[in-house]
Amino acid sequence: QVQLVESGGGLVQVGGSLRLSCVASGRTFSTYGLGWFRQAPGKEREFVARITSNGGSTNYADSVKGRFTISRDNAENTMYLQMNSLKPEDTAVYYCVAGLRFGRNPNDYPYWGQGTQVTVSS
Repeated sequence: QVQLVESGGGLVQVGGSLRLSCVASGRTFSTYGLGWFRQAPGKEREFVARITSNGGSTNYADSVKGRFTISRDNAENTMYLQMNSLKPEDTAVYYCVAGLRFGRNPNDYPYWGQGTQVTVSS
């Protein structure tokens, strides 16, 4: 079992940056694929980014590609999402996820954090 806690959300102006962190408890952190989803008010959760267990492969939603960077530090049981050039449409609750399958479907990730709010104002 993996327990996930996100942090780093907040209020930022258009064009600004935020760095989200996800700290995991558990001794098998390095075996899980990790990712980020987000959910805006009135919308379904959508895929943002994913990374393999060893960090060797990443994938991004078209809406964030070139602006967001996902990374992980298995020695510290921590995953990061660096968000640059933020837009109002990036406003959402961001969730850290972990699972043994690699995909864009929320059901691929049985472990979810509680979320951290990101608000981008114009």
